[in-house]
Amino acid sequence: MKARHLTLTSLTCRRLRPSVRQFSTADSEQFGYRKVAPGEKQGLVGGVFSSVADSYDVMNDLMSAGMHRLWKDEFVKMIGVPAMVKAQHPDSPLRFLDVAGGTGDISFRIIKALERAGEFVATEPTPPPSSPLEAAAAAAGAEEAKGSSEGVAGDVKIVPNALVTVSDINVDMLGVGKQRALKRFTTPTLRQVAFQEANAQELPFADNSFDVYTIAFGLRNVTDLDLALREARRVLKPGGRFLCLEFSHIPPSYGPLGKLYDAYSFAAIPALGQVVAGDRPSYQYLVESIRLFPKQEELVARMEKCGFAYCAHTNFTAGVVAVHSGFKL
Repeated sequence: MKARHLTLTSLTCRRLRPSVRQFSTADSEQFGYRKVAPGEKQGLVGGVFSSVADSYDVMNDLMSAGMHRLWKDEFVKMIGVPAMVKAQHPDSPLRFLDVAGGTGDISFRIIKALERAGEFVATEPTPPPSSPLEAAAAAAGAEEAKGSSEGVAGDVKIVPNALVTVSDINVDMLGVGKQRALKRFTTPTLRQVAFQEANAQELPFADNSFDVYTIAFGLRNVTDLDLALREARRVLKPGGRFLCLEFSHIPPSYGPLGKLYDAYSFAAIPALGQVVAGDRPSYQYLVESIRLFPKQEELVARMEKCGFAYCAHTNFTAGVVAVHSGFKL
């Protein structure tokens, strides 16, 4: 699939042509509880998220009683940004990739953590040249900077100590994220953020590119989970870390809580989708996709099979959601 880089100065996002690559060799795929033809799930999932993009954050608040904000806060804390900053090599900017992160919930938290750690830094404004010769030298330096990894915003030089890429297959979700970023961050910060339309199963990045790969509430929507895991490992640098935040399963040790949660999910969430977004089927799919997602231990095993090391999971809210973590060695 051809991927498109979305600059923050352009507010128009065009759709990609459907990929000719088929990611499943099975006779059918699961779209929620429905079986669909091979290759069909990707388009159906895309339709779901195009439908809910504008009301996605509101629905998350309603579905989780605001808990999704706390889950995401804890998820980003688990990355350990302050420790990464302290250990950072001065000649190698930290690189973060947030996949299925169109609306920016995770990447914006990472950016804030980097700002607090002093990683998104602008130097002092450059003083005006004192002579024509100095002016010519400054102009030559500006031309050279255009081809380097450093950005220039007016007379403020941006030092790329960290770079954050927000990736999503859905252009509507990316559009929401871009608009939010423009309202939330200054130009120097935005110059260290990229929005990239891409498929988690076929990422348009070179091997060994990123220090951290995050995906929140997106892994269950891919057609081929194992392929997405292998792609995640491929683009991580050696020593890089994969972190996934996803709805999961309440263990049997919690007694009837699991059944109560299931009853709430199937009764309340599609109804809320109808009231808030006018779209019951999309939220019915979201509930069904959660129930079909691998249990915590199974996902750990699949991560290990795909080459990750030191794989582990941490449950939040009795296992309603879980964080899975692994490293590329």
